[in-house]
Amino acid sequence: MRQALGRRIFAMILLLIGAIVALGGAQLVLLGGSGYYLIGGIAVLAAAVLTWRGDAKGAWIYAAFMMVTLGWALWEAGIDGWALAPRLIAPAVIGLLFAVPWFRRGIAGKAPLAAAGAGALSLLLILGVALTPARYGESIPRAASPVALKGEAGEWPVWGRSLAGDRFSPLAEITPANVSELKPAWTYHAGTALKWQKSSFQATPLMVGDTLYFCAPTNLVIALDPETGKERWRFDPQVDKTGASQVTACRGVAFYRAPGAADCQERIITATFNAKLIALDARTGKLCASFGTNGIVDLNTGMGRVDPGLYYISSAPTIVRGRIVLGGWVADNVSADEPSGVIRGYDAVTGKFAWAWDVGRPGITAEPNAGEAYTRSTPNSWAPMSGDEQLGLVYVPTGNPTPDHWGGLRSPESEKYGTSLVALDVTTGQPRWSFQTVHHDLWDYDVPAQPTLLDFPVGGQMVPAVAQATKRGELFILDRRTGAPLTPVEERAVPQRGTVEPGRLAKTQPYSVGMPSFAGSPLTERDMWGITPLDQLWCRIRFRELRYDGPMTPPGIDESLIYPSVGGGMNWGGVSIDPSRGIMIVNAMYYGSVIQLVPRAETDRILANRKAYAHDFAVPQPQAGTPFGALLTGLVSPLEVPCNKPPYGTLHAVDLTTRKLLWSRPFGMARDTGPWNIPTGLPLPMGMPNFGGSMTTASGLTFIGATQDATFRAFDTNTGKLLWQSRLPAGGQANPMTYISPKSGRQFVLIAAGGHALSRSPLGDSVVAYALPAKQ
Repeated sequence: MRQALGRRIFAMILLLIGAIVALGGAQLVLLGGSGYYLIGGIAVLAAAVLTWRGDAKGAWIYAAFMMVTLGWALWEAGIDGWALAPRLIAPAVIGLLFAVPWFRRGIAGKAPLAAAGAGALSLLLILGVALTPARYGESIPRAASPVALKGEAGEWPVWGRSLAGDRFSPLAEITPANVSELKPAWTYHAGTALKWQKSSFQATPLMVGDTLYFCAPTNLVIALDPETGKERWRFDPQVDKTGASQVTACRGVAFYRAPGAADCQERIITATFNAKLIALDARTGKLCASFGTNGIVDLNTGMGRVDPGLYYISSAPTIVRGRIVLGGWVADNVSADEPSGVIRGYDAVTGKFAWAWDVGRPGITAEPNAGEAYTRSTPNSWAPMSGDEQLGLVYVPTGNPTPDHWGGLRSPESEKYGTSLVALDVTTGQPRWSFQTVHHDLWDYDVPAQPTLLDFPVGGQMVPAVAQATKRGELFILDRRTGAPLTPVEERAVPQRGTVEPGRLAKTQPYSVGMPSFAGSPLTERDMWGITPLDQLWCRIRFRELRYDGPMTPPGIDESLIYPSVGGGMNWGGVSIDPSRGIMIVNAMYYGSVIQLVPRAETDRILANRKAYAHDFAVPQPQAGTPFGALLTGLVSPLEVPCNKPPYGTLHAVDLTTRKLLWSRPFGMARDTGPWNIPTGLPLPMGMPNFGGSMTTASGLTFIGATQDATFRAFDTNTGKLLWQSRLPAGGQANPMTYISPKSGRQFVLIAAGGHALSRSPLGDSVVAYALPAKQ
């Protein structure tokens, strides 16, 4: 009696699973998808009915179903452990249950053992794949070549270490041989996490002379002792947080020496959430009275109406030839009438206005007259900039004009300069050249990363170049003197179906065919993933419901898929260069965004009782003044796990001479996340979404945090081998840096551990410094 009861409970479970799979499979077939789930669901239903009756045929049917599933999984996924797992593990476990004694004794013959054997075979395949050593591509160890050093070798004087933004340090005390001995040297808490901080702590500190300088998301500016992490001073601009969105980053400050200035001959330049440009004495943290008005320049001048929270400066100011150059973050998708994306230059000594580049006023570089304003809703530049002192150029990565997902009101000038890299003459503010990475951008593919200057080999000669990483996953290499591509760029036809902007949508987009792509392959149904076959089936149905014609599928009034997502591809962390080895390090991420343009009346109805700003994804983003709001969601399962298969984050090395990948590997583990964002604690190497970038050192190391799993890592730059890792108090969604402490002469490696709200990494306020054990 007990055996029959157990068998029937088991049969009921099979019946429920089979019914769900069969019904979902029928829906998938109607959508043009795979017929496997319908057939498999029917097979499980049949096995369930026969098992209820105690008929051995039920186990035989399940064994046959398991073998077909094994063949189908290998045909669809190949030898890919993560892709095989949801297809095989749950069915295999059910197969093993057929061998449980209470069940096996209730059914005569060898049928239960056959079902269990098929399940065991599947699990052995998964285990074998999991234990197979990972291969990260071909890698050839390279010796370092001498590199001309700029500035003090032991310092980190500029956000990207140099104006080139290469994030390369000539330091070599920490090497591949001893990096495993790195230990935390000190931890500093900025004290912001429990205040109004909504955004991650993304700052990369500077180290100049004998002091570290950085800013926190609340726009605090802090100076620390680089040996001990002890606070020397802090300046609180007491910014107004009104209207703050989840993006209130302060990624860094700038340092400037002004030996002829009346005060503050060494100064820290910072900009704030409420649009103030501030100069501080680097030694004391006091305002520089000779700069602007008592140390402050109001960046709202000439901006017209600025609603709270819709405009601020997110990246460190860039200083080239004594000019402070900065753009500003303009909120996504709030309105067609938002603040200007104007780029402005100021004198680094006096704070006096020098010029403005306003795309709506070509040739006019003066401030607007009283009662006038810079052109509204033009392309903005929120990412870090870079500069070339010799050429007198500042390199400005631009975003698309607001609102992001409907472009019917954009001017010809905004169309020309949106989502581009623009080289501005730092003396006049006039553009020398521009290169557009997306035409008529409707995907929020604004250029997010600092342009990186390098000497690039072309025809046996080294050419002054600039590398631009993009959210699309395309990496463009341009002559930084002229903007001409140094590697082939091809205009390719892109999808047109579903657009609400016929006649305006670009028919082609630029593809960097001369460099590796980091966009990932276009998604197909078989790329859909899940923890179990059930949520994988849900994701396959969801994928089939979306309009997706490959990369650059345009938004429309139906749901469509953006892949890479609005976050990338590559984001603001950018790339790093090891010029001594001729290697570029690139980190990228892979997940999808679902977008739907919501008609104006419905958008207004939904938002009538809700004040929505940028990055409020629970409701349509307003896009006021246009015919549509924009509803953005992630392509995730009901378990809130990405629907596309892992990895979600990868790290790559590119040989700059051959322009080919040296190695590629996933990085980041799933232990700090899981279904419904509940941490699993399992160190599963899935490759995780990542915000933040890397740095390289002359000793052959690549350091990076960035991933969701709150871990700081060091890799061998030559081979991609993981050499060291350390848990952080929160996610390291910031670019790391390194320096020599003047007191001890030791090399330190440092990263801000601030988490990232949008990637569901808990926020923090720590700066963590690592060093080798002190010599006795």
